[in-house]
Parts: sequence; C-alpha cells; structure tokens
Amino acid sequence: MKAKGARTVARGSSGIVAGLTAAALAAVGFLAYQASANAPDSVAVPKPKASATATAPAKPEKEKEAPPVVPAGSGTGKRTVYALADRRVWLVDENDKVLRTFEVVPSALNPAPGTYRVTSRSEPPTKGSDGVMIEHVVRFAMVDGVTVGFSAAVDGSMKSPDPSLKTGGVRMSRADGDAMWDFAWNRTSVVVVP
Repeated sequence: MKAKGARTVARGSSGIVAGLTAAALAAVGFLAYQASANAPDSVAVPKPKASATATAPAKPEKEKEAPPVVPAGSGTGKRTVYALADRRVWLVDENDKVLRTFEVVPSALNPAPGTYRVTSRSEPPTKGSDGVMIEHVVRFAMVDGVTVGFSAAVDGSMKSPDPSLKTGGVRMSRADGDAMWDFAWNRTSVVVVP
C-alpha cells in the first residue's frame, strides 16, 4: 500500500511541475515580447514588412487656406491691387497671375478708390512721415497734400499709424517690401479698391 500511495504523490507532483513549467514559459514569453516592443530600433527584432501590393490608406493632407482672390473690378494686366477694407495687396503680372498677396497696415490717409501710377521710389532707409525709419518706398498718390506710398519699416514693425497725424505710409513686412520693390517700377498701375 505504501507503494501505491507513493505513486499517487508522484503523479500529483508531476502535474504541479508541469503547471509551473507552463506558467514559467508563459511569463518568459510575455517578458520577451514586452522587451522587444520597448527596445530601440537598433536592437529590436525586425517586424515583417507589408507586401508591396498592399497600400496604406491615404492620410488626408492638412487643407491649406486658399489665398484671397484678386478683387473683382481691379482691372487686368500688370498691376498692384490695394484693397482698403481687406488691408491687403496683390502683385499681379501681365497675364493676370497673382505673384504675391499680403496684408498691410493702412496709412492714416487713404487714397480714394481708383487707378494710380507709381510716381517715385526710394530704396535706401529714410525717415517716414510718422518718424519711423523705412525702406523700399513706392509712392503712388497724394491725399490732402501728403504723399501716399507703400513702405517697410527697417525694424520690421507694422504698427497702426497715429490717426491724429497726417501720414501716408502703407506698411508691410520687410519681405513683402522687397517683393513690392522688385515689382512696382515707375508708372506701374496701382489699383485701389474699397
């Protein structure tokens, strides 16, 4: 009988050993998976690549906001269009293609809507009618005896003018001032729209 009872204990302990072995293998497998998932690419186990025929779903690109269109009734051909209400300028080539558009800070004195021509230009820095050092001045109109023109502040500022002063500088960024300077030569049309 003693032998019979010993056999029963042996069978029971072999089941325990088998269960512990299975649990140990599962734990080692889980730890190996966790280690490979968190390992840097230089030591991680390579993952199988998708087949060449499979395609990933296309990710929608961030929609870019379309630039504002040139105002209707601003003419045709090469011109600078200045929209007073929109506080924006368009540089349009002879084929009616917009080369550049940008926001501006209007002058204290605004010209009436209509078509003007660039009358003079000054490249080197000079003092504007508001006392700010400016460059790339492109003049095109007169309002109450004050010359109105596009310019860029040398310090890059685009502050609104003091409304109590009679100033004629339509301010833009220095990069936009460079573009204006290269585009708007003497006699180039400047179309002012409301």
